[in-house]
Amino acid sequence: MLLVLFGARQWHRRPKDPSQGRLPKWMAAMDRLTPVKVFGLGLGLALALALAALNAKTAPLTIAAAASIGSAGLPVGQEITSPAIFVLIATLGLLAPLGVYMVEGERAKTTLGDWKDWPAQHNVAVMAVLFFVIGLKLLGDGIGILTS
Repeated sequence: MLLVLFGARQWHRRPKDPSQGRLPKWMAAMDRLTPVKVFGLGLGLALALALAALNAKTAPLTIAAAASIGSAGLPVGQEITSPAIFVLIATLGLLAPLGVYMVEGERAKTTLGDWKDWPAQHNVAVMAVLFFVIGLKLLGDGIGILTS
């Protein structure tokens, strides 16, 4: 329920003009990372868990994923690969730009600049919708458990 309320609050606080949007601090810091450092960030399971613990925005999603995987009653092989797949999907935001840079080299600056401008302009709206949807999903799951 708190995520739904937080999402609604974020939506009402978003800039009316998308050009006034700002990058989150963690995303702005990406400009200072070398490709080797980005690759290391993208592959580190420990980093993914640390970011989830430190970032209140991703912690609910990570906790929900861990709970879903843990309670699914999967065979051991799937129980081991499921978190690895989750981490891979979660790190695509880091790995995709690295791949573009590795393939295009200096020509990637235009593409990556465009990729960076869009979330800067729409970050608050995207996060508000994300919180709202995840909040509704978790609320629905909770109601489903209580009624069964």
